[in-house]
Amino acid sequence: MPASESKKPPRGIALLLASLSALGPFSIDTYLPSFHDIGESLHATPIEVQQTLTAYLIPFAIMALWHGAISDALGRRRVILVTLALFGLALAGCLFATRIEHLWVLRALQGMSAGAGIVISRAIVRDLFDGPAAHRLMSRITMMFALAPAIAPVIGGRLQFWFGWRSVFAFLVLMTLALWLACWRLLPETLPPERRQPLNAGYLARTYWKVLTTPAFLYACAGLAFNFAGFFIYVLSAPVFLMKHLGVSETGFLWLFGPAMAGLMSGAWLSGRLAGKLSLKQTIMRGYLVMGVAALGNIGLNLWLPPALPWSIVPLFVYTFGMSLAMPCLTLLALDPFPRQRGLAASCQMFLQAGSNGLVAGLITPALWASTLSLACGMGALMLLGASAAWLDHRLARQKT
Repeated sequence: MPASESKKPPRGIALLLASLSALGPFSIDTYLPSFHDIGESLHATPIEVQQTLTAYLIPFAIMALWHGAISDALGRRRVILVTLALFGLALAGCLFATRIEHLWVLRALQGMSAGAGIVISRAIVRDLFDGPAAHRLMSRITMMFALAPAIAPVIGGRLQFWFGWRSVFAFLVLMTLALWLACWRLLPETLPPERRQPLNAGYLARTYWKVLTTPAFLYACAGLAFNFAGFFIYVLSAPVFLMKHLGVSETGFLWLFGPAMAGLMSGAWLSGRLAGKLSLKQTIMRGYLVMGVAALGNIGLNLWLPPALPWSIVPLFVYTFGMSLAMPCLTLLALDPFPRQRGLAASCQMFLQAGSNGLVAGLITPALWASTLSLACGMGALMLLGASAAWLDHRLARQKT
């Protein structure tokens, strides 16, 4: 059973799990400023360099479906240490790449191993705690995780300016090594042998079917995915939104990422403070109220005022605040129906999130970035879809009681 409410988390566990969750996204954002230099160095076209992202993201999404099930069978700690080692070795290989095809293969290997940290860290939280304690720990992880998208491009840009693109991967190797050593020393095994699940085809097929057809799980995942999509359309549209619509220079991307990350961190902090004082459902409802105010305000500002700083950015801070207020609660609700298969459920959750992100990137965002008003309407529509999913989950829970 999870640890009791009175037991303190293991030393440094929140920072450790946040670092594991952030490693995959951090390894994407850090090397983005190096795309031009990589193309020149390896005699590759911009499209070929862009395909290093595709080579990373597709294996990431596929393997995200399996990391949790493997950890349910073999234990959390062992899988984390092995995947971190594979991730670090693939990063080290990038230092010696002489052709763009080498980077494609190595980034694919990184994608195969990077998702383990995100998936298994969520399962570890539920292994350790129930109730408000789990809520508080998940909120702390979310708050620290929000730092990664803000600081990664800054670090990568500086390393690129000083030493070139290979230094970015050298930095990521050292960071992965430090994280591996920290996990080796500090990460406990949170899944005892008697609670592990078999790793055979019949059991996995039945369990995956059970998870992916459970309405409560799907509603919680849909809420998470649609909420995030309401913000993600701005991330994917950042060059057009900032440079074309708002007239921001190439070095001014912090106008978007700074307020958004501040909203994520402050919302997650408040969510943790409310743990034990409000139920998960009550906290989720307050998150949607904040997101609704942000979405309506965003549409109103775009109807009445021309696009400009700072009012075109303020709604994003408010929206991400509400989104991260609800995010830890929805994540826990998605895992709660499966106390003995939390790793597998976390894998399914990440797979659905990655799939929805791909849909948003490929179809929804290009249809919305033509104007700031269309982006604002897209945020509102996606938020309403997320709220509908959360309401259906709440209605389902009331019917069972």
